[in-house]
Amino acid sequence: MTPTPPVRRARPRPGDSRRRSGRPGLLVYGVLSAVAVASIFPLYWSFVVASRDNSAVAQAAPPMLPGGNLLANISRVFDTVDFWLAIQNSLIVATTVAASNVFLSALAGFAFARLRFPGSRWLFVLVVGTMMVPTQLGIIPLYMLMSELGWYGRLEAVIVPALVSAFGVFWMRQACEETVPYELIEAARVDGCSVLRTFWTVALPAVRPQAAVLAMLTFMTAWNDFFWPLVVLDPNESPTVQIVLSNLASGYFTDYSLMLTGATLGVLPVVVLFILLARYIVGGVMQGAVKG
Repeated sequence: MTPTPPVRRARPRPGDSRRRSGRPGLLVYGVLSAVAVASIFPLYWSFVVASRDNSAVAQAAPPMLPGGNLLANISRVFDTVDFWLAIQNSLIVATTVAASNVFLSALAGFAFARLRFPGSRWLFVLVVGTMMVPTQLGIIPLYMLMSELGWYGRLEAVIVPALVSAFGVFWMRQACEETVPYELIEAARVDGCSVLRTFWTVALPAVRPQAAVLAMLTFMTAWNDFFWPLVVLDPNESPTVQIVLSNLASGYFTDYSLMLTGATLGVLPVVVLFILLARYIVGGVMQGAVKG
């Protein structure tokens, strides 16, 4: 008998096991690192300029390392504008608007997703349709309404119109559709829970990651809002952070170190909030992308 030649097995090539296991390669990590650097660099550059004098911006080779004027520039910011009052007002507005949007949007989203009532579909279409209307079209009627209510120059004029948004209702409705099954709602009703108690004990804990994402987005929107507070608030009596930053940038001579010092201070609350909610934000974003 002729002996059967041994079968040679192909040696695994470098990277084959990585491809089979689905792990990202060096190219993916390189692209993500480049995107991360490009995203963080503006914040770092603002900090570098904030720690130096105004001449650092005009240098042919801009410095890449922080200087020693940060504390002096911070002191100049607080001497130039009432930054403490602006931070306090912005925190009040952004926190109230974010908390209200999360609660009211979750309540409306739960109603649209899991409660059956006549006209719910058309009402939801109407709510989503308001997202197509430009915000600028409602500025004049809204300003007239705030004046009639006597809220000009008060924080209520910024808070009340933003208590709930169509995007928040749409976001939380989709979250309830994906994470709150009908079986849980029916089980809660069998146990004697009312609609509000079912929402509070069943639906709201289930959509916590998506609610964290909505809170972050709403807080950032309210914190960075400039146009409407400039229209309805008194810049000297009740300013917000964005208004005082515009005051730092106004004038015949722009002190970039002073302006970017204020911008660095103004972005710190948003960064702190993102760090606190990072785990929930990542979970809320990934929950809709990964199934199974």
